[in-house]
Amino acid sequence: MAGGEIDGSGDQRRPSDNNHTTSRSFSSMDGGRHPRNAENQHAELNFRAINYSGEVYLNGHQMILPKGMFRRNSFDITDIINPNGKNLLAVLIHPPDHPGKIPPEGGQGGDHEIGKDVAAQYVEGWDWMTPIRDRNTGIWDEVSISITGPVKLSDPHLVSSFFDNYEKSYLQSTVDLENKSQWLAECSLTIQVTAELDEGMRLLEHLQTYEFSIPPKTLITYTILPLLFEKPNLWWPNGMGKQFLYNVELTVDVKGFGESDSWSHPFGFRKIESTIDTTTGGRLFRVNGQQIFIRGGNWILSDGLLRLSAKRYMTDIKFHADMNFNMIRCWGGGLAERSEFYHYCDVYGILVWQEFWITGDCDGRGMPISNPNGPLDHDLFLLCARDTIKLLRNHASLALWVGGNEQIPPQDINTSLINDLKLHPLFESIDVTHNLGEDSLKQSDDPSLYLDGTRAYIQGSMWDGFANGKGDFTDGPYEIQNPEDFFKDEFYQYGFNPEVGSVGMPVATTIRATMPPEAWQIPTFQKLPTGYVEEIPNPTWEYHKYIPYSKPEKVHDQIGLYGFPKDLDDFCEKAQLVNYVQYKALLEGWTSRMWTKYTGVLIWKTQNPWTGLRGQFYDHLHDQTAGFYGCRSAAEPIHVQLNLSTFYIEVVNTTSDELSDIAIEVSVWDLDGKCPYYNITDKFSAPAKKVSPIIELNYPKSENAKPVYFLLLKLFRISDTNMIISRNFYWLHLPNSDYNSLELHRGNRTPLKITSQASFAESICNIQIHVLNLSKSSNSNSSFSKILLENGKKEASNSMGNEGGVRIVEVDGMDYGVAFFLHFSVVAGEVEDGVVDNRVLPVHYSDNYFSLVPGEEMSISIWFEVSEGLTPQVLLQGWNYAGGIQVY
Repeated sequence: MAGGEIDGSGDQRRPSDNNHTTSRSFSSMDGGRHPRNAENQHAELNFRAINYSGEVYLNGHQMILPKGMFRRNSFDITDIINPNGKNLLAVLIHPPDHPGKIPPEGGQGGDHEIGKDVAAQYVEGWDWMTPIRDRNTGIWDEVSISITGPVKLSDPHLVSSFFDNYEKSYLQSTVDLENKSQWLAECSLTIQVTAELDEGMRLLEHLQTYEFSIPPKTLITYTILPLLFEKPNLWWPNGMGKQFLYNVELTVDVKGFGESDSWSHPFGFRKIESTIDTTTGGRLFRVNGQQIFIRGGNWILSDGLLRLSAKRYMTDIKFHADMNFNMIRCWGGGLAERSEFYHYCDVYGILVWQEFWITGDCDGRGMPISNPNGPLDHDLFLLCARDTIKLLRNHASLALWVGGNEQIPPQDINTSLINDLKLHPLFESIDVTHNLGEDSLKQSDDPSLYLDGTRAYIQGSMWDGFANGKGDFTDGPYEIQNPEDFFKDEFYQYGFNPEVGSVGMPVATTIRATMPPEAWQIPTFQKLPTGYVEEIPNPTWEYHKYIPYSKPEKVHDQIGLYGFPKDLDDFCEKAQLVNYVQYKALLEGWTSRMWTKYTGVLIWKTQNPWTGLRGQFYDHLHDQTAGFYGCRSAAEPIHVQLNLSTFYIEVVNTTSDELSDIAIEVSVWDLDGKCPYYNITDKFSAPAKKVSPIIELNYPKSENAKPVYFLLLKLFRISDTNMIISRNFYWLHLPNSDYNSLELHRGNRTPLKITSQASFAESICNIQIHVLNLSKSSNSNSSFSKILLENGKKEASNSMGNEGGVRIVEVDGMDYGVAFFLHFSVVAGEVEDGVVDNRVLPVHYSDNYFSLVPGEEMSISIWFEVSEGLTPQVLLQGWNYAGGIQVY
């Protein structure tokens, strides 16, 4: 039961979903035909989502919140609310009808009973999450009060249709208007479209007003005449271009009353199409006519207890953009994601695959077989689905509707969704619609009259171009792999893998911050007769769903390759090395066969909605793992990489422009900081949207190849050797070897020069850090490194300390060597005794977990929010920098 007093002034926060109704207080304003009194103003109490049903009591009046986790509810409280004083509000929420029980052995969705309701199914637990005890019963989304005049706006639908090869676009709009009064309402509906030019400045693109009347107590659907945009600024996914968003505002005025209601929404002009690729059999996506290779991840939800906020969503989505991802799949056992989630996907260019609330485990394919006909109330499911579509359809980032996870909905639900989400003719054919003339606009219905009509519906996550396309369990695998296996043809046979996962151990500080001391014990490494190692984790790690870094009989323990760890810090540091290699290899392996074998891949999964120990690139506290930066490197739009199977150096160009006048600098470095192999390739070109094998790396075949070595690849323009297009760093070992000799490298601290400068804008701190490896190689052939080292020596002649707000730190060390696996963290400068975790989180780094060869330098941008009274410090740690160095 939730209760409290509310003020009758109407000073409530404005709803943040697609129904932005004007919030104002009851008042007796100007008279006229419809005097502004309570009779002509209408108050509504809005629940954007509750779980699962309930009752609302306002000033002694009862209202029923019907069943369903994914539906909006509004109550007209005009005649109930006291506009001049206090109001008493109480809300009683009931749990799902079928909360289920958790079998002793756990399982995917517990006993599957939750599948009988229209609710999130993860709450009964999964192999990556413990059950939620109260099944998240309660108010889990926004509650607001909105006050309008006689006429209310609701559920506008905005559609951009393109013609003449995207040179022209029409904005087509439909909106529902309800006259809640007893009189004929003479209305003026105004649509205003503006474009942001510079901060604080907007260009008015369109301003149109339409006159009409609405009979009393009547709801109408009004279609606005199409608005022409010549050469519109397009919205592009991350890595393809800018995410331009216009602002569309609708306002309805009523004669004799004035402004009655208004609504606004950022809107991106874009066209998303998908079909099954004839070459690979995978689903191929196009945005604005350009095909896009999908590299992204699966998403459960931001927080398992539904403690959702716009600020947390912003961090979540920006993290995905920082990894150079371009798609998130909202898994069917989770949520219909919130408008704030989609807003930040619009801002950062992340395409969204949104599933409805069906999973194979709980809806017909579990062990034992569960709920073969899905939820009990099919009408409720469809009501929630249609309301969700209306809530989300205006977001540019929403790319695909999918019926369920590893299952299709029951036949009647699936048929209804197919009909509800059928494509408008303007959005059906990839080959035709790009060059349609404007006459086709006149020959078809207005697409804004459709429930959606602009993006495809696929019946299930393993159908129609995903996995084997037939619904068989052909996604995965979900455990540690040999990095080179990702590049082999036999690793995965189908064109688009919707789920492939692996490990996800966080840093040691997260373990200490979230678990008791007895859980700081690292796994036992038990050697088997076959020579493989089995990891045996402590019970707390098992409870938190730990995935081992070994797979006996297939994959040797990847942490053990670096020497078996001695404590938690050592274990987690070596786990980060594996995280980086594992996920970089996964994405580079998939990208190596871009368009020839694959059209995309989604990693299972990018984050955990609780303190889980598997499948994540940042933990629940928002600290990134090294896998985050392995993905960031591998998913660059233009990328130079080593094929770990063929040992050919490849250039990946996912952009629509050919690269010309380019070359690759290839340098191999040993643990002593020497460069035994150096080469610059001949000039070449890299065609658009292709992978180009350039040259084989022959060093491992050489007579004097070292067991462990570093490889640095730099793709650059010959006309400007200082312009590095792509940089990629590897640590590698020869066949039948391991990384144990890296342990000896830990004592070889290399000299560094670190320059940092901070700036503050309100509560945001931005720190620019420049790191230079001052060591030299006795036989370095690298032209880049020589130039950088000489520049560094000149800079090093400056005095140490602070100069004009610039802090300079020099770290002594040996005269040679690679500065290996450097990573920054931000901590609070002053903390109370006994505090285990003094990190500042979240922090956004332009790069982290990086390495520098002799003479090489790198600039890193760091930004984060500073709480009042906090004095931030920046620490640098690394493989050969134990204990950390304060650099700011």
